[in-house]
Amino acid sequence: MRQGLFVKVNEDKWLKFEKKLEQIEHLSADELSEIYVHLTEDLAFARAKYADSDLVVYLNGLTLKVHNVIYRNKPEKTNRLVTFWTMDLPEVLHSSRKYLVYALLIFSVGIAIGALSAANDQTFVRLILGDQYVNMTLKNIENGDPMAVYKQASEGVMFLGITVNNIKVSLLAFAMGIFFSLGTGYILFTNGVMVGAFHYLFVQNGLFDETIMTIWVHGTLELSAIVFAGGAGLVMGHSLLFPGTYPRGYSFRKGAKEGLKIVLSLVPFFIVAGFLEGFATRHTEWPFFLKLLIIAISALVVVFYTFVLPNLHKYVRKEHSAVQAA
Repeated sequence: MRQGLFVKVNEDKWLKFEKKLEQIEHLSADELSEIYVHLTEDLAFARAKYADSDLVVYLNGLTLKVHNVIYRNKPEKTNRLVTFWTMDLPEVLHSSRKYLVYALLIFSVGIAIGALSAANDQTFVRLILGDQYVNMTLKNIENGDPMAVYKQASEGVMFLGITVNNIKVSLLAFAMGIFFSLGTGYILFTNGVMVGAFHYLFVQNGLFDETIMTIWVHGTLELSAIVFAGGAGLVMGHSLLFPGTYPRGYSFRKGAKEGLKIVLSLVPFFIVAGFLEGFATRHTEWPFFLKLLIIAISALVVVFYTFVLPNLHKYVRKEHSAVQAA
């Protein structure tokens, strides 16, 4: 059965259930049982036929709502935080993977344009980064310490300031998705341009290797998290632009909720990135191997978060469905 037909046949029933679940505390055990049976059957069918669709997320949300009421008196094997990291987040990341790719592409295009513009226009770097910052960086290079900007404040002050700022940028990138994804695209692109121009400033002065090995000690997690936050904003923007078979209001709420889950999951990324920038990046004297090790571990964390965790969850879910079917 085509998904559109499946939705058309069952839509009235789901809307009826959704309305009832608004007052779930007043439903009898028999009513809850009946709703739960219908939803689990529809969810199992949708997972088998339309595994990666928004319909599965919708039905799963309704089913979980009933499940939590029915089984709320049973002892929980895992707390809500564990469930978020092992169940909710992997599912959202898997369903949102194409928007994360779009965010990465927009950011990468911004980096390329920033670097190319700086290479072809000597005033571009100053236009993007500001005269004060460029003059300070050039002075630091002349003094033999290009990364001196990371040593101006104490470790703790820098850690807190950078962490708070990065969280603000990520929330902005997400929130701007409300402007039909255009706002998020703008934030991603302009930040990419700044990154590209910043790196070219060091290329111009023959310090590209040192820049990469020093800045990317914290930048691997920091920039990856900004891209994820942008992906979350695109999820919300897409839910407004293309509600599909859902009412636009419901689609927006669902998209905003999914995007917010991604953004909240980035807080540990920003804390670790802020810690590295405050306490590690300033140590330009550290050996090449140590810097490379930190970058490699950070990159592996991003790969696990992006690919391994969602696919592992998908595999476990398929195995569980196969066992249930048997």
